Amino acid sequence: MKRVKGFFLFFKTNVNFVLKNLAMTDPNNILIVELRGKINRLVEHYKAMKAEVKLLEAEKERLVGQLEETAKAYGDLDERFNNLKLTKDLVLGSSESGDTKKRINQIVREIDKCIALLNR
Repeated sequence: MKRVKGFFLFFKTNVNFVLKNLAMTDPNNILIVELRGKINRLVEHYKAMKAEVKLLEAEKERLVGQLEETAKAYGDLDERFNNLKLTKDLVLGSSESGDTKKRINQIVREIDKCIALLNR
């Protein structure tokens, strides 16, 4: 990486040296000055774009974090909803007891696994 930066500085220095020497000997001084101005504008534009990329990357990271938080909150709310639905079915004795029985069996299996882990 240092070699590339060094090359850029070396190249820029040589371009400036050549442009200064051409400006002294060449009758097309106006073209040389315009070229120097364009090169300087290109370098400034590059620096501005680099800064903008950094800002956009920071914004992206912030949004990714926000998305992860929202996904977690959604998962928590979905779990609470399913628990409330299960509770309602148990209290009211809903006719759709197949889902309720499956959920209860799943909870019992999870409890059995926890007890087995505690017994080790």
